[in-house]
Amino acid sequence: MVYSIKNIFNIIGAEGTLTNDHEIENILIDSRKVHTPSSSLFFALKGPRRDGHQFIPELYKKGVRNFVVSETADDTLFPDSNFLLVDDTQVALQQLAAQHRSQFDYPVIGITGSNGKTIVKEWLYQLLHSDYSIVRSPKSYNSQVGVPLSVWQMDKQHNLALFEAGISQQGEMLRLERIIRPTIGILTNIGEAHSEGFVDPHHKFREKLVLFRNSKVLIARDIDMEDQKEFLSLLSDELSVLTWGYAEKNDFLIRNTSSEAGLTTFILDHKGKELAVSIPFTDDASIENAITCSCLLLQLGLAPEQIAARMKLLQPVNMRLEMKNGINDCLLINDSYSADLSSLQIALNFLEQQQTKLKKTVIISDFLQSAIPDEELYPGILENMRKHQVSRVIGIGERIAASLLHESMKADKDMRIELYPETSAFLKEFKSSAFRDEAILVKGARVFTFEKIVRLLEEKAHQTVLEINLNAIAHNLKEYQGKCKPDTRIMAMVKAFAYGSGGAEIAAILQFHKVDWLAVAYADEGVELRKAGITLPIMVMNPDEHAFESLVEYDLEPELFSFSILQSFDQFLKKEGIENFPVHIELETGMNRLGFAAHEMEKLATTIRDTISFKVRTVFSHLAASEDPKEDAFTMQQASVFNQAVQKLRSGLGYDFLVHIANSAAVIRHPALHMNMVRLGIGLYGVDSSGSKTLNLLPVATLRSTVAQLKQVKAGESVSYNRKGIVQRDSLIATIRLGYADGYPRKLSNGKGKMIIHGKEAPVIGTICMDMTMLDVTDIHSVKEGDEVIVFGSPLPVHQLAAWAETIPYEIMTGISQRVKRIYFEE
Repeated sequence: MVYSIKNIFNIIGAEGTLTNDHEIENILIDSRKVHTPSSSLFFALKGPRRDGHQFIPELYKKGVRNFVVSETADDTLFPDSNFLLVDDTQVALQQLAAQHRSQFDYPVIGITGSNGKTIVKEWLYQLLHSDYSIVRSPKSYNSQVGVPLSVWQMDKQHNLALFEAGISQQGEMLRLERIIRPTIGILTNIGEAHSEGFVDPHHKFREKLVLFRNSKVLIARDIDMEDQKEFLSLLSDELSVLTWGYAEKNDFLIRNTSSEAGLTTFILDHKGKELAVSIPFTDDASIENAITCSCLLLQLGLAPEQIAARMKLLQPVNMRLEMKNGINDCLLINDSYSADLSSLQIALNFLEQQQTKLKKTVIISDFLQSAIPDEELYPGILENMRKHQVSRVIGIGERIAASLLHESMKADKDMRIELYPETSAFLKEFKSSAFRDEAILVKGARVFTFEKIVRLLEEKAHQTVLEINLNAIAHNLKEYQGKCKPDTRIMAMVKAFAYGSGGAEIAAILQFHKVDWLAVAYADEGVELRKAGITLPIMVMNPDEHAFESLVEYDLEPELFSFSILQSFDQFLKKEGIENFPVHIELETGMNRLGFAAHEMEKLATTIRDTISFKVRTVFSHLAASEDPKEDAFTMQQASVFNQAVQKLRSGLGYDFLVHIANSAAVIRHPALHMNMVRLGIGLYGVDSSGSKTLNLLPVATLRSTVAQLKQVKAGESVSYNRKGIVQRDSLIATIRLGYADGYPRKLSNGKGKMIIHGKEAPVIGTICMDMTMLDVTDIHSVKEGDEVIVFGSPLPVHQLAAWAETIPYEIMTGISQRVKRIYFEE
């Protein structure tokens, strides 16, 4: 729905003077997620670490002109802007969402509880999306800010809503109830999580019930409702409370539950009718959540046979428990997102399920959301770990350190306890050698930033290193910017691990120097950049259906190159209830790789116009041979096809977008093709494919290794595999810690390749091995073991190495193995 800014001004009771009556479609709370600035309203929320007001200048530059603020702004700095002044921007956000909710009368299902809210919501969507047009909370948006953002998604196209609500202290649920106003309520498992803000369990239960004070139906477990009848008087007289359980008194009676071979079956008896259910899960939490969903489906009137068929197809909801290889032959389990007893039990079970002979280590933080006194909580956690045969516990946080200090001082051969007051103290004393042959569970609350610990535990070490000069990146960027008009935007290619140089680090320096866009090949590359704190818009050039969830979660913008991928992404966005998601359109103009054909523009425009799922941000194509003067006619032909197709698409869509076709070589050789934006790739990394004499690029990467051993080899003897390296004279052979597994091309064997030692070229002798390469250093004075070897860099350009290997610099740079450690420096 669209609201006028005047209407919103009145709804939230704002003060101030409006300069323009804009129409608002989108709410912003994050300056990094500006898709349609002219129709967006930014709420400057104040948090414990960040104040939204500080991002107003950045948003203004991006085109946002409407702001809800709690601090007076200097209007002269932001001409043509509307500032809606309120006492509390979060309250104003909630007021607007509550008013929006009142516009709709279709069923709204409100879900709360201690555990299982998100899974029940997502499973209900899986079970009901074929019958309803559903709007629902994204992920676990259940907070004082998340709920308003969820409800804002409601539209006339929907006929069912699924919203979850989570609270951590008294009074919060009343505010959420006024926003959600559920007609049907679901109370999931009432457990220990999020109890610290309440006097006792009864207090927490009473606060959660507030969500259903005006509901018509409430579905809950009988064990949660026992002895709670007195609290039901707080709710509407019209509320019908329906319980499920294993006793005859329940409205939904559960019988004959059994689990085997990865399946659980149970009978649900409701009003004398039996429903036989089978689900592909066996854990207790999943069984409870599935029962809750079955009850809701019966209440909505679905036929038992429909329910039974759909329950068999339930898919697991992605949980953020990750397992990966760690340093020194360790197994690393990363669950550094939350700290509560329920999720700890899940993580410990997962640790135990690995059936590994490795010792078990747990790195754990303070539990910040528990109502259990510390003197009971942490000894209990310790005892639970003993049951799981954990042999080493590293506790981080003042509370766990104080509670377990006495335990840590005991001599215990079965469990070692180490305590640190904060994460920085642990990092200061960290030694990689202290972790070896262990299965390590990292489990902590977000505020403890355990991702820093995870990075250390998964760090790769190698004596061969790739040095990256960040100053050179900045210099090369400025060289290209100097060849463009001031208003030409820059998209920097950081795909393939930033051409082997390290994605996050390169992206950070490019972001600092204000490029406009980044581009990656695959969604997981973009995810890593987001996790590293990169906030620039990121285009994903090769999206697939498996990556759609990551695209949305991490605000990544996909390239759409075919009708099949366009339609698949459209369907996904509709299921998620997402509108105007930014996308990029690739056109085929002669590369014959990916892209919509020029003759498909009318169909493409119609298809895009017929959906509200996404908004086109840029349209582009790839030049096949922009670096080759002999192909200039073909390059111009590509540009002509592109321009004509863009004109048709722009006319068909009815709105404008950015266009780009020039790569690094075209920036120099074809300035007429700069258009709105250019894409810089290999040129940023110091490789000039244009042949320009005016471009002063600096090499960015230097690959270095060391001499592992020196050998005196007699004339006539052979070196390495296949005996192709025959020594013609008595020679000194140096073995280098580098091989084809590190990315050094095997084609450089037998004298084709050279490396630099003591400033002189040393030829490769014999066949390059997986991890080692041999050099003839007979003519180089004073070589000794441990000496540095330059594989490519300033004295030996990467394009020379590529020429010897009969390939291109791209292949050399992107082929450098991930096991080669990257070192970043500034001069």
